[in-house]
Amino acid sequence: MNISDIASLIRDIPDFPKKGIVFKDIVPILSNGTAFRSSIELLREAMEATGRRYDVVCGLESRGFIFGAPLAAACGLPFVPIRKAGKLPPPVVSQSYTLEYGEATLELSEGIVAPGAEVCIVDDILATGGTMMAAAKLVESCQAKPSFLLTFAELPGLGGRDLLKGYDVKALLEL
Repeated sequence: MNISDIASLIRDIPDFPKKGIVFKDIVPILSNGTAFRSSIELLREAMEATGRRYDVVCGLESRGFIFGAPLAAACGLPFVPIRKAGKLPPPVVSQSYTLEYGEATLELSEGIVAPGAEVCIVDDILATGGTMMAAAKLVESCQAKPSFLLTFAELPGLGGRDLLKGYDVKALLEL
């Protein structure tokens, strides 16, 4: 299944989670085995195309888990979740950030990502870039390298890529 066929399954949900936001619903992709398997394969190909050797895949809570865990498995790499505040036992490293409809904090278990590790950070959609930037800063705080920031899709009108200048960013498609 190609990326355009997969993209055609995404539903727009206006005014969710709050008025003025258009939520991109990926559930129709996840509920289609062929589309989901093809999505993971396309993400794996994007990682391989960088020519880098990665040590770990980190996925962002919660929809980044959906793509990140099977991607890590497909690549034979460990998967490390980056979670919302309060979801991991201590000790953790934390990073607060602003997103398009509020503020939040991400956490990573301290010591789980080794210093010097080459990390691919995965999320579903790149919007304003705040979540991905916070994740990159968390990885850097572990003295690891956020080598590749990979998303299934990007909302280019929201400036996320601009916020992430200096990082290698790839989205499979623009919405």
